[in-house]
Amino acid sequence: MKPRVKATRQEPGRPYDAPGGEVEEITLAEQVYRSLRRDLISGEIEPGQSLRLEFLKQRYGISFSPIREALNRLQSERMVVSTASRGFRVAPFSREEMWDAAETRILIDCEAMRRSLRNGDDAWETRLVAAFHALNLAAKRAHELPEPDEEASEMLEQRHLDFHRALIAACGSRWLMELSLQMYTQTERYRRPTLRGRSGWGDIDRDVGREHQDLMDAALARDSDRAAALLAEHYRTTVALIERFASFKDVASHDPQEA
Repeated sequence: MKPRVKATRQEPGRPYDAPGGEVEEITLAEQVYRSLRRDLISGEIEPGQSLRLEFLKQRYGISFSPIREALNRLQSERMVVSTASRGFRVAPFSREEMWDAAETRILIDCEAMRRSLRNGDDAWETRLVAAFHALNLAAKRAHELPEPDEEASEMLEQRHLDFHRALIAACGSRWLMELSLQMYTQTERYRRPTLRGRSGWGDIDRDVGREHQDLMDAALARDSDRAAALLAEHYRTTVALIERFASFKDVASHDPQEA
């Protein structure tokens, strides 16, 4: 049996701990997978950077075998790439790949939200309103701090994800929920490192709080067409900001479609 360690429970594929601090037992490979995945999403380990086994062993304090297992999982998720000559490295930033991921996320999340609006009951509405309120509180606290705070930033990111998950929570499809989370990860690895400190929460000419308010209002009104249009615009505006600030080597040829 593989050695196991105790860790805070996570929803599969989610980069943040589950609410309530529940504890579960996980393998060492799962532990390093979670830690490395979070570092890739946050940009702590930069796009294109070599992922030498010795470097990862020193960083995470885990032996080579579970590290290789974690790297293979991340390669299957397109977070990591490998070649025979260069070994593993962080997947580089690609403008074309970013837009492809964003448009795919729009397709998935808009369909999931339409279903959620059809199926959602009182409990779903309550969850959505609570998630929106929690997100606003986290954003307010983060902006009131005199200087950036990692814990406050992580809480803001977690509550941002919780809000978007709440929008589609009543879709009735585990596949849509899982695919949505996968595409969230693919877009987050561009957004978080690029827009850190200028994430659109107040220091760019964009009212993200109002965008979330409008999304929630359309969802509660069960206006599927308006909600889907707002969600697609919300995602595309973010990607356009990333394109403005990030460094890419490729030239985009995307042609965003209507959701």
